[in-house]
Amino acid sequence: MCLGPRSLVSTLLLIGLATLPGGTAVLSGETPAGGDVKLERLTWDQLKQRLAGRQSRYTIVDAWSTTCGPCKENFPHVVEMHHKYAKKGLSVISLSLDDPTDTAAVSAAEKFLKDKKAVFSNILLDEKDNGGFDKLNINAIPAVFIFGPDGKELKRFTMDDPNNQFTYDEVEKVVVALLERQ
Repeated sequence: MCLGPRSLVSTLLLIGLATLPGGTAVLSGETPAGGDVKLERLTWDQLKQRLAGRQSRYTIVDAWSTTCGPCKENFPHVVEMHHKYAKKGLSVISLSLDDPTDTAAVSAAEKFLKDKKAVFSNILLDEKDNGGFDKLNINAIPAVFIFGPDGKELKRFTMDDPNNQFTYDEVEKVVVALLERQ
């Protein structure tokens, strides 16, 4: 589990170690043209519009960052789900919560995605001050969200509750159950 800035600051405050100071995404489930791996910048509002306007039956959004070991460790499962279920109506979006103003972090995210052959929609959430955690209403990553065809969230898997951690196998079971519905 990788804590978001809100959780990290809260945790550090509790233990006394910190003080507070006074493009177009491909969302249809298909591989981008030529199998290219791209990291596109979208704001939260732009992402919500894309989710509501796509043609796939279901979409999973995997929130991650290059500084999150568990995120990177589980990412191959996300790639595998894309390959297994895209033709059955599943779109996969990787949502990088790396700092969009940090060119080194953005470069690392692009390299990671290319190394993993993430030939689906890869979005860098372009929000200020790590706003992605607030927009997603999470405190930690990795986190996975399943959206229906209307762009509404159907299910979320988060690491926020230390006593209730999810696995990517659990995510896949829910995806399979949804795709089997007529």
